[in-house]
Amino acid sequence: MWPRGNGTLSAEPLQGFVLVGFQGGPETQALLFAAFLALYVVTVLGNLTMIVVITLDAHLHSPMYLFLRSLSFLDLCYSSVIAPNALANFFSSSKAISFAGCATQLFCFSMFGTSECFLLAVMAYDRFMAICSPLHYPVTMSPSACARLVLGTYCGGCLNSLVQTSFTFTLPFCASHRIDHFFCDVPPLLQLACANTALNQLVMFGICGLIIVGTTLVVLVSYGYITVTILRMPSTSGRHKVFSTCGSHMTAVSLFYGTAFVMYAQPGAVESMEQGKIISVFYTLVIPMLNPLIYSLRNKDVKAALRRLGHRHTAR
Repeated sequence: MWPRGNGTLSAEPLQGFVLVGFQGGPETQALLFAAFLALYVVTVLGNLTMIVVITLDAHLHSPMYLFLRSLSFLDLCYSSVIAPNALANFFSSSKAISFAGCATQLFCFSMFGTSECFLLAVMAYDRFMAICSPLHYPVTMSPSACARLVLGTYCGGCLNSLVQTSFTFTLPFCASHRIDHFFCDVPPLLQLACANTALNQLVMFGICGLIIVGTTLVVLVSYGYITVTILRMPSTSGRHKVFSTCGSHMTAVSLFYGTAFVMYAQPGAVESMEQGKIISVFYTLVIPMLNPLIYSLRNKDVKAALRRLGHRHTAR
């Protein structure tokens, strides 16, 4: 429903929203456009490179790198759900998005983001099995088991997305049609509802908190055991290699879970949209851009695979 000029509500159904985005004049918008474009281009190139390298190089067809390829795919997808529309809106006079388009964007973003949350926990479990139980690793992390784990991350993401999207878009949006954000997300949408959103906030904080806390515990327990095992290793070079690999994963996990917790798993997040916009830039663009750099720049196997592909290309 749309609000009339006299403050009453019309009986017309809501057809769409306006994404307010960031405040500022043309110069500010141009600078933000350039920053968003640079981040998105690096994100696409970095994640596509990781996907291609891991797919083409047989030396990287191990569970760890197959999970890493899935991570790059998720990063590529959920940043692509947000960035192109945000870039178009920087110079758009209307900044409009349809009701269906907004619901689709929220569903896809929530699904890919939640799936990544689960996948990071799966990757920690994979490292735990590889380092702490190497004899059982080939059986525990068989190709079929890895496929089931990846499928499970998508099922979990889809389930959370269905709940969040359905709870949000069954609300009556009659206060305004202007979303104080640069994409459709639950917290700014709840601000537009003219109904009591206490249940919606409880669902968001409860489910997101449970997912973040649960997956974080899996990561912490896995890396607790990994740390103890590494410290018992007699080889200094072996300890350094394992610490380097695990350090990359912990950096990515800390960045992703930290920003997600601040935005979705603490009361009061929906009241601070200006802060929320900045935090959202981190987990929609900065972290997907950093993940390929973190894993490739600190990983000798990926560097070697890149060199092999480069030599193969120049040899033709």
